[in-house]
Order: sequence, then structure tokens, then C-alpha cells
Amino acid sequence: MRLPRFFSKKRGHRRTGSEVWGSVGEALFHAALVVAGVAFGGLLITGIAVPEWRINHDFLESRGRVVGRGLARHVLDSAAAAEPLWQASIRLRYEAGAEIVEAWAFDGPREAARARALERLDRTRLGDEISCWYDPTRPAYVVLSRGYNWWMWALTLLLPGALLAFGGAGLSRSLGRWGRSEERQAAAGRRPRDPLADGPASSHGHPGVPSCEDLVNSPGTILRYRLPIESPESWNLLGLGLFAALWNAVVVLLAINAGLDLLGGRIDWLLLAVLVPFIVVGIAGVVAFARSLVLATAVGTTQLEISAHPLRPGGTYEALLAQGGSGAFRSLEMSLELEEQATFRQGTDTRTERMVVWKSPLAAWQGLQLAPGTRFEARATIHLPATAMHSFASEHNAVHWRIVIRGRPDRWPAFTRTFPVIVFPQAVGEPAA
Repeated sequence: MRLPRFFSKKRGHRRTGSEVWGSVGEALFHAALVVAGVAFGGLLITGIAVPEWRINHDFLESRGRVVGRGLARHVLDSAAAAEPLWQASIRLRYEAGAEIVEAWAFDGPREAARARALERLDRTRLGDEISCWYDPTRPAYVVLSRGYNWWMWALTLLLPGALLAFGGAGLSRSLGRWGRSEERQAAAGRRPRDPLADGPASSHGHPGVPSCEDLVNSPGTILRYRLPIESPESWNLLGLGLFAALWNAVVVLLAINAGLDLLGGRIDWLLLAVLVPFIVVGIAGVVAFARSLVLATAVGTTQLEISAHPLRPGGTYEALLAQGGSGAFRSLEMSLELEEQATFRQGTDTRTERMVVWKSPLAAWQGLQLAPGTRFEARATIHLPATAMHSFASEHNAVHWRIVIRGRPDRWPAFTRTFPVIVFPQAVGEPAA
């Protein structure tokens, strides 16, 4: 049995290779998110949410007499030098149905300072009658107060919910594409989004040629049309932003609750133990989002307008480039490219091969200096050869035309921005555009 390759081959501008390992890694990553969401949610629900809900809904109220008092000593670490936590404890005698029960109940939270726990303990005297609530299934389990720990409920809903939402959506997408060629995905209604193939399957009167309706719905300010930009980085930026916002919302809730405890002179060590790694992950998420945002916006926006669309073989067109941002650019280049794409199967592997088969430089600028609040504008002429292949899209093959802008700023990484265009076939007897 032949194993799929870990890495794709590269021959010049052509890339081939199996997508199996990439799909496996993506599926495992999203499955890990789902498992983490289920596990963490299960721990929070069974350990905190369900017991708290039962105390507020199932426990029965009674009146108890204080027959004993003391301090409970809790040690979180088995080491001898570990600092203990103290908690006021009350022994009650109360009626639980038809029987009289004596049991200990904790009064208030655990305190790092023994004096604060003693202060709370002194509020109750031997012989006092106080309200209590006991578990009808275990009458010896009694509490002195009821209520909800809202920060923990928010944590229970937000964090596992975010993990399940991101992981479940990604896992569903990965499994939906598993072992399916592009044509099978299309037949099942799950064809990957192609900006050139949105809208009708083909242009009116030109079978197999993608429609350009979505490429001519934005008028230009100087030339006739403003072309849309292909920007897969925007989805990554959106995903990082949503993750950072949801995660840090949980961190804020945890931090507020920890701050209120500290102002009240209490230290919840369990809460602090949960808060520290959450803060680390939250900061990492914000840094990753900020870095992606800076890289996406630091060099400014790139806009491209064109005098006519769709294009025709043998036609000549005018393009207007507008590059925003500030600082120096070592170079800025514009080119017209033709890319062929083929999707096929080899055994159980689905392979997609892409290759730029034709490229024509349109214009190039060197040593640009952009001032803040301004943008660089320049025109270029596009001439399509009379023998140029028209745009084409099918289940197995595609021919994509695009205008590509490549820039090399001084202080930022080089960038490439792509603007798809549609080339219609030349009609019989029709003169060149």
C-alpha cells in the first residue's frame, strides 16, 4: 500500500501533491477542539453547574440549631510548606423529613487569612437557629446559603461553546471534503468557493465561461469598473478576531470575579489557577490578531479600476492602480497572468495542479515614497493577444485570468494582491475590442 506524500512537489511555478495529509491534520486539529470543548464543558457542568442548580431547586429548607463551631483547614498542595486555606464550619441539628440530623456545613468562602475565617465564625453563636437547606437524597449534606456563581456559569457557556462551534464547523467541513474530488463536491453542493465561478454557471451565450456579473457591480471613480480583490487572508483575520474576542470575554469575567474577591480580602486559589493560563492564551490570541491586522493593513489598500469588462482577445484596455499606505516601496509591479488548473484523482488521492502558463508584465515602478493620507496612482495599458484563450471553468479544469500586483515595501514583508478578470471568446466576425 502506497502512503500519501507529506509534501507536495514543486516544478517551477507548478505545484502538485496529495491533499490527504493536509486534510488529516486539519480534521485532527478541529477534532481536538471538539474533544476539549466536550471535556471542559462536561467538567464544568457536572462539577459546578449541576450541583449549584440542585441546591437552588431541589434542596429542601429547614431550621437548624447551631450545636458546634470550628475552622476547616484546606491544603491544596501536599508539601509541608504549603499555605493552608481556612473556612468557617458550623455543626447543625435540623429536621430532615421525619428524622433529626446533625451535620457540618461550611459558612462562607475559603480564606487565606485565618483571622478572617475566625471573624466570620464569630458571627454565629452556639444555640442560634438559622435557615439551612439539605439534599433530600442525602439528608446529611446541608448548605447555609443559596445562589448562583454567575462568572462560572458564563465560563461554562462561553468557552466550551466557542470550542465546540469552531471545532465542529471545521470538522464538518473537513469530513465533507474527505476523499471527494472537486467534481464530487460540486455534485453534492459543496464546491469550494471560487470568486470567478460565483453566480450563474456560465455566461449567457458562452457555455463554460464563468459569469462576470459579480465583477462588474462596483463602478469605478475614474474608469468604468472597480475590480474586486481576492483576499483569503481576510477570513483568517476574521477567525482570529472572533477567537480573541470570545476568549478574552471569558478572561474579563474571570478577572472581575478575582478582583472582587481580592477587594473583599479573599483569595480564590482555584479561580487564580484557571485565570493565569487563560490570560496567557488571551494575550497570545490578541498578539496574533494584531500581527495579522498590521500585516494586512500596514502597506495600505490596493485598488484597481479597468475601462471595460469582460475582456476580449485582441482587445486593448486601460487599468488604473491606486496604492495606499505610507513609507517607501522598493518596487511595485503589475502583470497580467493566465493560470491553468486541473483536478484529478490518482488512486485514492485527489490532486489539484495549478500552473501559470502565460505572464505579461504591464508596468513597474521603483523607489516610491508615499506620504500619509495620500496614495500612489498610475495607469497601465492591457493588451490581450488575439490568440488568447478565454476564461473557462468545469468540474475538472479551469482557466483563470487575473491582474496581479506585487509590492516590496521597505519595512514590511512583500505582498501579492490578485484581481480576477473574465475573458470572453471572440465572436465570429466581431472586431477586436
